[in-house]
Amino acid sequence: MKTIEIDDELYQYIASNTKYIGESASDILRRLLEVSKGKAEQAKATAQAKNNNNTPVEVVDTPKAEVVDAQTTETTETVQDIESDTVEKISVVSPEQNLFDLINKEELAMQRGAVGRFLLILSNLYRVHKGEFEQVLDIRGRDRLYFAKSEEELREYGSSTKPKLIPNSNYWVITNSNTTKKKRMLTDVAIALGYTGSDSERIRELL
Repeated sequence: MKTIEIDDELYQYIASNTKYIGESASDILRRLLEVSKGKAEQAKATAQAKNNNNTPVEVVDTPKAEVVDAQTTETTETVQDIESDTVEKISVVSPEQNLFDLINKEELAMQRGAVGRFLLILSNLYRVHKGEFEQVLDIRGRDRLYFAKSEEELREYGSSTKPKLIPNSNYWVITNSNTTKKKRMLTDVAIALGYTGSDSERIRELL
């Protein structure tokens, strides 16, 4: 048993934390410090072993701030790499571009049939003219819609219209019409988006 000297304020604090009559100061401190007897004995044995070996104990402070900074730097670099890759993969359409700047015959040839080419042309028209593309909703036949914002809306005009989503857009188009009709639809779309008559014919012939 060791004897230590404490000031009056600390003594009053220890005494005020007594849970039952007869509780020793050691038990009170052990409870307040959350130190069990087993841990206390282990700490005592460790201290004795170190004293016997006369091995100096070196306390090394972990540079937490540096670790956080390193992690932050690494995360920032990773985000920058991702952003860089994204910028490279996403092509930006300038206001001066038109359909002919984005599409080519080789790409069209890779599509599956007239429907595939039809959807590719419309997708690129939407890509260039997102702000004006809503005008295609006014293009319609005598008793049916050609374009809509939902598949259900087109199916209301017939179950055989075969609506398909124009890729990379929120517009739907019927695809059950023949190639001649699809060409006419492309011409109407091009004119609605501001293309000249000659350019509209060029777009038509892409199909």
